[in-house]
Amino acid sequence: MQLHHTISYVSMSLLCSRPLMIRRRQGMEVDCTPEELSRCLFEERCVELGEVKDMRLEAEAVVSDVLFAVTDMHVSHSLSSGQDVAYINVETREGKRYCLELTEAGLRVVSHVFDQVHEELSTQYHETVYSLLDSLSPGYREAFGNALLQRLERLQQNGQ
Repeated sequence: MQLHHTISYVSMSLLCSRPLMIRRRQGMEVDCTPEELSRCLFEERCVELGEVKDMRLEAEAVVSDVLFAVTDMHVSHSLSSGQDVAYINVETREGKRYCLELTEAGLRVVSHVFDQVHEELSTQYHETVYSLLDSLSPGYREAFGNALLQRLERLQQNGQ
């Protein structure tokens, strides 16, 4: 895994209280605690800690993790979701709207409109929602950076 991804995971562990998600080489997602995360990032294979999750539940978790840094984000009620795919609508702080597809392969933009899938739109998969939003929205990057800074300041104050 690249250093950039490691920094994103570690940064998110400071912001989020729920377990972090890491993607195994085979594409399966499993929950890892921050302590397990550092071990898993450097090993070829991580010990399997859970079963494949329902993508709708994963989508709900994705929304709750980053809702603070976007204007609007919710799981689509119009598009069908299930074990293998879920759709998330997101409006960035810049006012741009996207429909995202969440699968075991990751997240990708499937439309520039809520609740629609444009098959002809060929976009790359992102391993994390943080990476995807970082590529789409300068406002997300700023909000994420500010939240991280505030959290680090609180940790520093509590440590002194």
